[in-house]
Amino acid sequence: MKFVMDNLLLVVLAVVSGAMLLEPMLRRGTSGVRDLSPTDAVLLINREHATVLDVRKPEEYVAGHISDAVNIPLADLESRLAEISKYKDKPLLVNCQGGVRSSSACGVLKKAGFTQLYNLDGGVNAWMQAKLPVIKEV
Repeated sequence: MKFVMDNLLLVVLAVVSGAMLLEPMLRRGTSGVRDLSPTDAVLLINREHATVLDVRKPEEYVAGHISDAVNIPLADLESRLAEISKYKDKPLLVNCQGGVRSSSACGVLKKAGFTQLYNLDGGVNAWMQAKLPVIKEV
């Protein structure tokens, strides 16, 4: 007990650090949305025929997107849910440029009853960094 009292700051630091390391894992488990690396995303697309939902703005989408991705900007997602309702019980990989908007989109989709949601960790930036192909529209 004397050690704990003499090193209270270090003990608190260790507990807080441990909690911070566990937080993403616990949050992911309760949200029902799994973050996937680009490599795991390719496996999901190829093995489970996942649909790719790109929630970036149209101008970002045409600059480079994953093949066969459906583009519905995050701002329009709630009003356009009917367009993707056929994917409610199928794997749906959501992406944006860096992973932030797609994470928000997954929350919207989860509330709408989508059951197999995956977030592309790092978005299209990570996809391109992994040297995976993108489609550019002219």
